[in-house]
Amino acid sequence: MKKKTDKYSFFENVYEVVKLIPKGRATSYGAIAKYLGAARSARMVGYALNSCFAHADKIPAHRVVNRNGMLTGKHHFPDEYPMDEALRKEGIKVKDDKIVDFKAVFWDPSIELSL
Repeated sequence: MKKKTDKYSFFENVYEVVKLIPKGRATSYGAIAKYLGAARSARMVGYALNSCFAHADKIPAHRVVNRNGMLTGKHHFPDEYPMDEALRKEGIKVKDDKIVDFKAVFWDPSIELSL
């Protein structure tokens, strides 16, 4: 991943981080924003992921949820690719649009990655 100081858009940086989330793990919009040096930009991470379906690369946006493990972005997923189904296929339990035991599957890019 390119460092945030490179001439690289915020959305592209978000996509690069999301592509690194391992299968069976999930993270939050805020954790990605914090890792990118923009701790108060969780909403911008969400905006980036809302538009990622038009991106040339496959972005596993289903692995990003809110800070409580809620699937708040699920309505942006195409009908043929539901967010909860994608998470379940990776072994993540989802109940009532929330990841069960979110702490156990949480992937923190600030710990897992280094700039």
